[in-house]
Amino acid sequence: MVSWLRASFSVLVLGLVTSCGDHQKEVDAPDLTSYVDPFIGTAAHGHVFLGANLPFGLVQLGPSNIFEGWDWCSGYNYSSNTIVGFSHMHLSGTGIGDLNDILVMPTTGKLYLNEGTKDNLEEGYLSTFSHDKEECQPGYYKVFLEKYKITAELTATERGGYHRYNYAQDDTSNVLLNLDYGVGWDKTVKAGVKKLNDSTIAGYRYSTGWATDQRIYFTAVFSQPILSAGIYKGDTLQAGEQLDGEKLKAVLKFAVKKDRPLEMKIALSPVSEANAAINLKEEMGGRSFDLVKAAAKSKWNEALSRISFNADGQTKKVFYTAMYHSMFAPSVFNDVNGDYLGTDKKVYAKAGFTNYTTFSLWDTYRALHPLYTITQPERVNDMVKTFLAIYQQQGRLPVWHLMGNETNTMNGNHSIPVMVDAYLKGFRDYDTVLAYEAIRKTAMQQRDGMNYIQQLKYIPADSLFESVANALEYAIDDWCVAQMARAMGKEDDYAYFTKRAELYKQYFDSNRQFMRGKLANGQWREPFDPFSSSHRKDDYVEGNAWQYTWLVPHDPHGLIGLFGGDKAFTNKLDSLFVVSGHMGKDASPDISGLIGQYAQGNEPNHHIPYLYAFAGEQWKTASLVRQIADTFYTAKPDGICGNEDLGQMSAWYIFSSMGFYPVNPANGTYVLGSPLMDKATIRLGGNKSFTIIAKNNSKGNKYIQKVEYNGKEYSKTYITHDMIRSGGELTLYMGPAPNKQWGVRKEDRPG
Repeated sequence: MVSWLRASFSVLVLGLVTSCGDHQKEVDAPDLTSYVDPFIGTAAHGHVFLGANLPFGLVQLGPSNIFEGWDWCSGYNYSSNTIVGFSHMHLSGTGIGDLNDILVMPTTGKLYLNEGTKDNLEEGYLSTFSHDKEECQPGYYKVFLEKYKITAELTATERGGYHRYNYAQDDTSNVLLNLDYGVGWDKTVKAGVKKLNDSTIAGYRYSTGWATDQRIYFTAVFSQPILSAGIYKGDTLQAGEQLDGEKLKAVLKFAVKKDRPLEMKIALSPVSEANAAINLKEEMGGRSFDLVKAAAKSKWNEALSRISFNADGQTKKVFYTAMYHSMFAPSVFNDVNGDYLGTDKKVYAKAGFTNYTTFSLWDTYRALHPLYTITQPERVNDMVKTFLAIYQQQGRLPVWHLMGNETNTMNGNHSIPVMVDAYLKGFRDYDTVLAYEAIRKTAMQQRDGMNYIQQLKYIPADSLFESVANALEYAIDDWCVAQMARAMGKEDDYAYFTKRAELYKQYFDSNRQFMRGKLANGQWREPFDPFSSSHRKDDYVEGNAWQYTWLVPHDPHGLIGLFGGDKAFTNKLDSLFVVSGHMGKDASPDISGLIGQYAQGNEPNHHIPYLYAFAGEQWKTASLVRQIADTFYTAKPDGICGNEDLGQMSAWYIFSSMGFYPVNPANGTYVLGSPLMDKATIRLGGNKSFTIIAKNNSKGNKYIQKVEYNGKEYSKTYITHDMIRSGGELTLYMGPAPNKQWGVRKEDRPG
């Protein structure tokens, strides 16, 4: 057991943003950042951002490697030994590359304008580096650039980055600003840069990529005078110290000394260079690098302290790293004065809420947003207000929003469960009438097969690809619409959307016992292979029939009925975790983290282990949760078994390690599994907390024997959001063998 006190240190409290108004930390508090390993998930397919940032910050400042393909979607992969610069915006855990905007690279010696290649390391401005001389902790990054003998340090505020470059000897340094650099699909459309005075530059970058119309502005201030500022278009030096156009780079020259670091403060804005300057002044002002770094550490400690988690050292490291990753997105997308750029490309001045972007809703509606209702309650209303602003600007709620753009990525309308979950849990500091209007209108679109859904019909598999996945996701959303309609007294809408929520049954082949594509003539699509997956070209999304048959988290009892009862259901579910078959050469790379055909690396699977509790066999859930957590979450660079997906993979672990999970993303019910810790305390504010204690817990003792809630026997295999928010204590008594009588009665199963 790692001692809670071993990591004690004096936290420098620097204007912490508090939760519920009273999450202020004591001066002496555990340094929870010491349990975070930012390198977890940076290797293999994790695609995790590495660098300096704050919780939910716009700026994610970190190294960019030479881009080598899909596993460099964030700009960095642990397998690399090259750095082409430090960029200020990244994506974390996605399956598509973009951003890495505003790249800066300090150099000495001969000036190179091209980054170079892995095959020719000398003819370019890139540098090699070693992980032995690389360090990262929440809010801070450090690396030694071998080519230039420069030690680069980075820290961040919400909207700004702070660079500090330490040189090995007195020299002339070129600081290269590359406005033509991006990752993946990203391409500069237009950029501009200008020197304002002998220490300040400003500019902008417009680009297209995954998000088709991205706009970001910056202002940067240096600690030493700029000797000269050369602006290049391509490889050609242009006249003057101001230029707009494509393929722009600026080279700023400095006289540097080994005992005096060169520092750069830079702030971003989605609105203007002037607002970037305001952000810089307000967030960094005259503060030193070390003060900004200390403030970043304090803010991360405050955010991580929302849950006190006691477990063995490795589990604690994986848990707090998951907590860290769960707060990379959504990211703030307005300025300190409230200004933001809307989806309609209009500037909205002094908004009365924090505007966000980077919503990977197909992933995060499942567990990350329910987690925020517990750990980030002060942000929930503003996220809903962001959705409503997007609705007013683009005519429907967001699907996958990035940099103020609708990317239309992935399936379903999953802003709906996020909003309904918030509403039903009592988050209502927004226009609730407008919220229902937005939800209903979004559910009545004509896109991607919804025209069939609105007629209470199945989506013909010969009308579009991914019909089964689309329909199953729509059914979840429609169940959520129905619940909000009922809560608001709209009985006709409740009846209609309840019928839509049951359309999943149209895709169940009772003979084969799989969810299948059905053709317009009413026949099942043939040939049919439940193992087969053809990425974005079949009836499923990044999966196969084995995996999608279970995607009914809003009505598990209805799904059990389709199978013919508990026993038939659990027999088939048992098979999921043991069968093997060939998925085909076109299978989605997102199908990862396999146990049989169960894929932990892909989000539609995440609720499946918890379905056993609905059939009275919770003990099987317990065994699987332990297996998944131990196998697919480790404290290594490849310690995440698939794309991290902006916090959803981490949210699964956070919930599961505390012993429960939200199978239904919007009904406020959490199904019990198997805790990985001895004790976890969720701090709720107002001197109130909810504590989960796992008595006699160990690797062998993974089965719940009995449960007590506030000292009284508790027979149900689930808890509720109201129980958590009310505070109290849940005690789970653990043992080495299943208690097969616990949770069997129908009244004790989740609803």
